[in-house]
Amino acid sequence: MIPALLAIVRREVRLSLREGWQAATALLFFILVVMLLAFGIGPDPVLLRRVAPGALWTAALLSCLLSLDRIFAADHYDGMLDRLLASPVPAEGTALAKMLAHWLTTGLPLTVFSPAAGLLMNVPAAVMPVMVASLAIGTLLLTLVGGAMAALMAGSRRGGLTIALLTLPLYVPVLIFGAGALDKALAGKEAGHAVLFLAALLCAALPLAPLGAAAALRE
Repeated sequence: MIPALLAIVRREVRLSLREGWQAATALLFFILVVMLLAFGIGPDPVLLRRVAPGALWTAALLSCLLSLDRIFAADHYDGMLDRLLASPVPAEGTALAKMLAHWLTTGLPLTVFSPAAGLLMNVPAAVMPVMVASLAIGTLLLTLVGGAMAALMAGSRRGGLTIALLTLPLYVPVLIFGAGALDKALAGKEAGHAVLFLAALLCAALPLAPLGAAAALRE
């Protein structure tokens, strides 16, 4: 079963990289949003650092939201999704594999390049590990939650907007604790509790999101 799931992940990553502009959209959007916010706020380093948690996490959230509809929609329209669901691989495994592939091509690059965005917002180097760790956990969590909503709207012609409306309220706890972890680190306080809470949410989403997505795809 594991080799079959890895094969789905490899297929999805390969297809995403083949359409390079789609794979780069989320990362470019993240960088551009942070750049515009940094230029709009101005050169005041204290003010930049104060708004950095909210700015970075809002940009990351919107970037992840931007490409959620392509997790299942393309395979739904060309019939590949029906073939995958009819295969011996459980629907939950297929959904999880597609979500992980989406994170590898969107959330992971965003996390890797987040220190450059942090420099634009005057985030100190000592705080970067907390920022990277929280974004790595948080973006995967955003993909899992959003992936379940994307599965629900896989056959809709206006799925993108509807997915955003359904998903944004569920993203609020991730935004609060992700930005809170970075805010505490910038203030010199212990940020581990907020990161651990994100990790706990991820542990809950890892089994629940594929189950919900599979149930929606079978409908």
